[in-house]
Amino acid sequence: MKRRAFLVGGVISFLVLGFMGVTQEAMAGPVELRYSTFFPPTHIQAKLAEAWIKEVEKGTGGQVKITYFPGGTLGKGPEIYSHVLKGITDIGFCLFAYTRGRFPHMEACDLPLGYPSGTCATEVVNKFYKKFKPEELDDTHLLYLHAHGPGLLHSKKPARTMADVKGMKIRSTGFSAKVAKALGGVPVAMGQGGAYEALQKGVVEGTLSPMEVLKGWKQAEVVKCTTECVSVGYTTAFYVVVNKKKWEGLPKDVQKVMTKASKEWIPKHGAAWDESDAEGRKYTLSLGNEIISLSPGESENWRAAVRPVLDEFIQVAEKKGIPAGKYVNYLEKQIKKCK
Repeated sequence: MKRRAFLVGGVISFLVLGFMGVTQEAMAGPVELRYSTFFPPTHIQAKLAEAWIKEVEKGTGGQVKITYFPGGTLGKGPEIYSHVLKGITDIGFCLFAYTRGRFPHMEACDLPLGYPSGTCATEVVNKFYKKFKPEELDDTHLLYLHAHGPGLLHSKKPARTMADVKGMKIRSTGFSAKVAKALGGVPVAMGQGGAYEALQKGVVEGTLSPMEVLKGWKQAEVVKCTTECVSVGYTTAFYVVVNKKKWEGLPKDVQKVMTKASKEWIPKHGAAWDESDAEGRKYTLSLGNEIISLSPGESENWRAAVRPVLDEFIQVAEKKGIPAGKYVNYLEKQIKKCK
């Protein structure tokens, strides 16, 4: 009788797990994974990562347990990709611009091409990767990409023309540093984590970032103005990757659940970037800060001043065998489809 009950119970358990998408292959015991990001836990992007974790744990019927390390607690932003490679973390969420030169193909996505929104930028960077499949990410398993809305100039004093930007010390990373220089500013390499204090103490006088930093990183408290220079709006592409050996060792059912959740999270991140940009705008205005719209003529002046950044990228990259002109042409066409 006991043997019969045991067999019935086993069959029921098997059927339940099978219904949830997890078969016998994933029943050897919980898979323990670590997930690291530099975003503070209160940031909407960090919360989305946490929601993805819960979705994966639920979808695998508890066969995957993921320990979350937001806020750079397991490694600072520039360290995250190498930490994934070394197995210090199993899953890493960061941005390509923190490791300049490491991803010469994906860097094309960060150029100041006039991205109008986070939704557009997120769609475009995923299309770019799907079309060109650069090998530079092959040493990990890519789950998905996303990207923020247009990077704009936030400053302690008004910047209505390029003459106002001349000599301004501007916090920047990656290609945004070249944008700062092209506009006449003085780029200061710095991650978002140090921007608030640097602005507060006058180490820098401005920052090139999406509108979301004004609330998400509280930077509206230490600036007075935002210049909506969308014509040179750059983005920053973010990656979510898994240690390749760890990924290959996962049961196929678990891989399937993680892949499905990742596909679903792409538009969630794009929408979240736009939502947080809107919240940043509302927050900075509530503090009495000014939002400056460039005149059409001035907007074209900024675009023309920054164009050499694109030309230089193409020239340098193509000498290395990277089809940069083809990349820029493709990206510009995809961005136009968003507008």
